[in-house]
Amino acid sequence: MGKARIKLEKELYEKVKKIAEVAGYSSADEFIVHLLEKEVAKFEGADSEEEIKKRLKGLGYIS
Repeated sequence: MGKARIKLEKELYEKVKKIAEVAGYSSADEFIVHLLEKEVAKFEGADSEEEIKKRLKGLGYIS
């Protein structure tokens, strides 16, 4: 599988990097991937765009 790049504000990246170190991750990238995998898993099984929106609202991501 290929890789994509994302941009983060330097200040946010530094915070993530520090948390990743304390948590024992090998890198900030590994920590970010882990967080994203956990969040995306919450939407698995959603059969429609409406279901995804409903879950996003329930999680407080959208209103």
